[in-house]
Amino acid sequence: MWYWVCLAITGIISAVLGYIFGKSDTPSVADKSIEINVLEIENAKLKSDLETCRKRLDNNPTKTKNPRLDSDIHSSGKNTFLFNADEAKAAFGKTIKENDLKLIEGIGPKIEGLFHNFNIKTWKNLSETPVDKCQEVLDSGGSRYRIHDPASWPMQAKMAYEGHWEQLFEWQEKHRAGKY
Repeated sequence: MWYWVCLAITGIISAVLGYIFGKSDTPSVADKSIEINVLEIENAKLKSDLETCRKRLDNNPTKTKNPRLDSDIHSSGKNTFLFNADEAKAAFGKTIKENDLKLIEGIGPKIEGLFHNFNIKTWKNLSETPVDKCQEVLDSGGSRYRIHDPASWPMQAKMAYEGHWEQLFEWQEKHRAGKY
């Protein structure tokens, strides 16, 4: 009989301790909802900032810094921008290679390789790529690329393609995400 009583008391104590330890490790529903709200607010701010940058790019006429030559107007009627390595170097303080996707904040050599696999090899190509397609490219690399957010990559690529070096540099400095 004492055996069963000791066993019952041990079971009750174990259940209580398990409940207490389990409860302390898992965040409550309230904690999760607060964290979700904070992330939603941060996401909204970033989307607003991205939209502001896009509007500035669309409303900013191309300055003489980005020369367009009549001979560079293709049969499609679209102008092409000339790459000026000296202006890029002046803004970034380092030599920039034309169509180097690694210039885009968040893209490294491996992600650049993924984009090359999808035949996205120039700033112009990337600037015309929808964010959903950028996410598809990342997904093709597996779960290790899940942390990356390609939302701003087409916009950054457009700034690079059009030669807005100072704007791109300032935007990247502002959004460096703690990397120094």
